[in-house]
Amino acid sequence: EVDLEERLCELDLRSDSDIPDVPPPTDSTPEILKRALSGLSARWKNWWIRGILTLAMISGFFLIIYLGSFMLMLLVLSIQVKCYHEIITIGYRVYHSYDLPWFRSLSWYFLLCVNYFFYGETVADYFATFVQRREQLQFLIRYHRFISFALYLTGFCMFVLSLVKKHYRLQFYMFAWTHVTLLITVTQSHLVIQNLFEGMIWFLVPISSVICNDITAYIFGFFFGRTPLIKLSPKKTWEGFIGGFFSTVVFGFIFSYFLAQHQYFVCPVEYNSETNRFVTECEPSELFQMKKYSLPPLLQAVLGWETVNMYPFQMHSFALSTFASLIGPFGGFFASGFKRAFKIKDFADTIPGHGGIMDRFDCQYLMATFVHVYITSFIRGPNPSKLLKQLLILQPEQQLSVYKTLKSHLVEKGILQPSLRG
Repeated sequence: EVDLEERLCELDLRSDSDIPDVPPPTDSTPEILKRALSGLSARWKNWWIRGILTLAMISGFFLIIYLGSFMLMLLVLSIQVKCYHEIITIGYRVYHSYDLPWFRSLSWYFLLCVNYFFYGETVADYFATFVQRREQLQFLIRYHRFISFALYLTGFCMFVLSLVKKHYRLQFYMFAWTHVTLLITVTQSHLVIQNLFEGMIWFLVPISSVICNDITAYIFGFFFGRTPLIKLSPKKTWEGFIGGFFSTVVFGFIFSYFLAQHQYFVCPVEYNSETNRFVTECEPSELFQMKKYSLPPLLQAVLGWETVNMYPFQMHSFALSTFASLIGPFGGFFASGFKRAFKIKDFADTIPGHGGIMDRFDCQYLMATFVHVYITSFIRGPNPSKLLKQLLILQPEQQLSVYKTLKSHLVEKGILQPSLRG
């Protein structure tokens, strides 16, 4: 016990350069793949392992899309929990914090608290009619923020009570580590689900663009890469970066064209309280109705066309694809810097040839925030369906007051005839 306290106290005083090495992850490649690829060089062996596992993950992703929006939400939540686990585990290993009192339990407790706060808000916004029918849920929704604060405050007090002499600095390191991890994982996954509610296309195009950029940048870099791009990630090259950019823009434009033709992808995801199911049925907005555009003179001379028919959303896909290919990779560079700081190659060994789940989704988090900001800034207007759900929660006298005010307003605008007063 005394030796442990002295060791941790010394660890508190170490500089960054003295951070202990994290044990390298084990090779989780299936034995059948190892035997099949045993005759190849390490470079090509890694190429085939990454390629096979990438196709497997993409196939699984398409299956989940087919199963519907609810399964996609469960997928996002599962990825969030796994990413949180991988980052927190690095902290445990680096700072030897397994022996800190309550800390392992508190880390997961804070994850539950933050999820309760964010997704409680989502339930209140999108499941209002469902909540209205259940009195026990009405209490939780009405006092949601107070309950969330009380839960967090409980965890905060437990942390303070767990502080141990000679370990203070180490424990505060881990407290900050936990909160930054929550910011990276829970906040971003919440935004991903918010984007999904706007329509599956706002979920699929950004995520697929990041995946496309990751794959094509790797392919271009593997075959043509000569010029290093950034010191944080020595394997990244300018050839891969540029090739990934153009490939992603083309992919986003074509992929958007196919998705925009189907209600299933373009309609907002809404919960139907009568059938207890998520539905995607609507009259597509102007974003998803074919329009004719005049081409600039230069393109007219090159292509020989004066006009082109396309969906307005395809114009927005340029912004999404450009961000995914030019700014999105900086999420990966940030993760590379993080791993270098703690002398690790990957966040985990969950996926052979790829590393951990966080290694595959480091660029997605920046993308989720951008899409949410983009929608709220340039796309989203008042949502009649959401407003109606909120009105249905009001007391009858409040609903009547809103009705009279709205009726008076419509009469003044000339939309309703004055004869309808009364």
